[in-house]
Amino acid sequence: MTEPDQRRRRLLYRATHRGTHETDLLVGGFVARHLSSLTPEQLDELEIILDYPDTDLADWLTGRQPIPADAAQPLLRRMRAEAAG
Repeated sequence: MTEPDQRRRRLLYRATHRGTHETDLLVGGFVARHLSSLTPEQLDELEIILDYPDTDLADWLTGRQPIPADAAQPLLRRMRAEAAG
């Protein structure tokens, strides 16, 4: 397995095993659908996103809280837009 493949596999695991069911669905579902098309730069963004606490991600992705300016990366905004339907 190549290094990029290993990285994608590790990111998918991290995205789908978050600790809370809601965030597993929101983050993991998005990553499962789009992982193969993400650029290396977007994978870098995803790694940063996956470091945020589940409660923050769930609040931001569901719209319960706005995404703070310092966290509002393009990929996270895209995840939010998709979660909003």
